[in-house]
Amino acid sequence: MNQPTPAIVTQSAVRRLPRIALILFCVAYVLPGFLGREPWKNADVSAFGVMLEMAAGHSSWWDPQVLGVAVDETGPLPYWLGAAFIRLLPFVSADFAVRIPFALMLALTLIGTWYSVYYLARLPAAQPVAFAFGGEAKPIDYARALADAGLLALMACLGLAQLSHETTPDLARLAWVSLLLFAAARLSHAGRRQPRRSVALWGLAVVALVLSGAPWVAGLLTSGLLLILWLSHLSSQAEAAASDWQDAPLSAASNPILWATVVLVVAFAGSAAMGLFPAPALQTPLAEVQWRSWSKLLLWFTWPAWPLALWTLWRWRHQLLRPHVALPLWAVLVSVVDSAFSDERDRALLLALPALAALAAFALPTLRRSVSALVDWFTLLFFSGCALVIWVVWFAMQTGVPAKPAANVAKLAPGFVPEFSFVLFALGAIATAAWLWLVAWRAGQHRQALWKSLVLPAAGSTLCWLLLMTLWLPVLDFGRSYGPISRRIASLVPPQNCALVDGLSQAQIAALQYHGGLDLVRTESSGEARCRSLIVSPSHQATLDQRIDLTQWAFKATVRRLTDNKESLLVYQRVSR
Repeated sequence: MNQPTPAIVTQSAVRRLPRIALILFCVAYVLPGFLGREPWKNADVSAFGVMLEMAAGHSSWWDPQVLGVAVDETGPLPYWLGAAFIRLLPFVSADFAVRIPFALMLALTLIGTWYSVYYLARLPAAQPVAFAFGGEAKPIDYARALADAGLLALMACLGLAQLSHETTPDLARLAWVSLLLFAAARLSHAGRRQPRRSVALWGLAVVALVLSGAPWVAGLLTSGLLLILWLSHLSSQAEAAASDWQDAPLSAASNPILWATVVLVVAFAGSAAMGLFPAPALQTPLAEVQWRSWSKLLLWFTWPAWPLALWTLWRWRHQLLRPHVALPLWAVLVSVVDSAFSDERDRALLLALPALAALAAFALPTLRRSVSALVDWFTLLFFSGCALVIWVVWFAMQTGVPAKPAANVAKLAPGFVPEFSFVLFALGAIATAAWLWLVAWRAGQHRQALWKSLVLPAAGSTLCWLLLMTLWLPVLDFGRSYGPISRRIASLVPPQNCALVDGLSQAQIAALQYHGGLDLVRTESSGEARCRSLIVSPSHQATLDQRIDLTQWAFKATVRRLTDNKESLLVYQRVSR
């Protein structure tokens, strides 16, 4: 039985967000972080190193390795994309080349989220109340307004900014989850929304997610989504049969949900045959889960989408099994539970953000004006305060005034010498001016627009990210890159000579190869006799004599990361052949 919808929306409330403004929002969010910086530790430079090995022909494309050792993050597809662009664009730097496909995947995430909400909002159960004398929102305008809101909610999430601008498999998985949700939203319109294209998108997302190192997440996610789609399809058929009129029933051969099921079974069977499904195991046992720290992560990482999503679940509680609520809810639950038992909780939780943004969008038709005003005021104060702090610290780095922020920067980044960049300053100033204009615009216009409550959160998040990636970019590069330590180590290694490495992480190896330009060889490998230098992790120093003859080596230096005294590498020089 159909339940009454809680959405009461007039046509004036679904006025269109200008497309140029939405596009500029997305561009201002996507490009900063992909331009002008070095690969950062650890996951970013680690994945970049794998792509370099592949592009140079030193690693198998099906079984990615670094110096003969399997990579930390499984799933070859993200590495294929990065390595392919390194080969296709030899005239640009390798770190810039690999960012192109990942920037496109972030754009795909934004697009997939928009269309997911759009198609979910077009479903009959998601429509607002029809007024007795007309004037309710038209379905297409209503869906477009909610899709705009969903996209803004995604960009507003605090946890999205950094992880979505790294060249790691996590961003690839985020893009494929967004595409999978988009395909499921299209399939919920069984037989009415170009079913072949919907099934093709579904199959692409499933295979890509498996090849990106998330087979069990893909299995749980797709199984639940298909179950919801089947229940919705059967319910729609029952309701149509009980009514006085009905569309022609879909035959088994033309049912896109059936074909999506077939595609899923074939994809998983093929993946299992190729060994892409490892034995399931909890990375963190239930008794060892740090629930308190996980709860804190959940609260700030998904802000401000989570309170809106909870409000959606309450106000739409009579439609919890309807696809427009059930599909994104299942996607959120899979990712949230996975993050609780994952070693890298934030990266696992990242996959929940598109679905969480979709749920948040459906809260807006039911929000009271007082709640909307509260969101605006909190956002205004929070992001304005953050922007002010960024500007004050930048000014202190340039002038030494105020003294305390300048001293803090000098303490956290010893050896960093700030330089004024007019380009970075101008970009930061333009972004800040745009924020001030937007605050004034929000206060004076579009007060009835459905997406109005999420304009300031999305703009504030974009502003702070852009300021960090312009004003603070030099000091962040200095502090988060392995570039300085790699170049210092390279200066201690004789030119045109290889260096042995022992106990180094995948990220450290990648940085020494790229920033230091070193030819590295692992200890106990066939080529170690030709190397004149040895680079060792302090944690492996005690057992070093078990792998090499220390009588042939003399200690030369301890090289520390300037911004982290706990991280250092030991350099040895060969004294005899």
